[in-house]
Amino acid sequence: MRCKNVILLALVFLGVGLVPTDLWAAGAGGGGLPWEAPLTTLANSVSGPVAYGLSILGIVGVGGFLIFAGGMLGDLLRGVLFVVLVIAFVIASKNTLTAFGFTAAAEVGGKPEIAWHYAE
Repeated sequence: MRCKNVILLALVFLGVGLVPTDLWAAGAGGGGLPWEAPLTTLANSVSGPVAYGLSILGIVGVGGFLIFAGGMLGDLLRGVLFVVLVIAFVIASKNTLTAFGFTAAAEVGGKPEIAWHYAE
């Protein structure tokens, strides 16, 4: 059994050396992955004005329901309502923070600093 593992490991290392480097670099550059477009569409749908309005209604409705009828609910229904409330808070807070100027994108500006200088 041990000999089989050593042979398999040797074949893997030899196989890595036999693969052209162009194949390794093919995925590094840009075309994007196939699921990026649907995820971008979903992110835009979740952060739109309709989702924001529904999340505010969800916070008010579910929050009021939990406040006034929370003691009469079963554990499962109360757990589901808490999940809905948390999702509504996440959507509302994302849109509210964006309205105040806090964005999730990184800004890169200015000239990059050079870590070392070559001797001239």
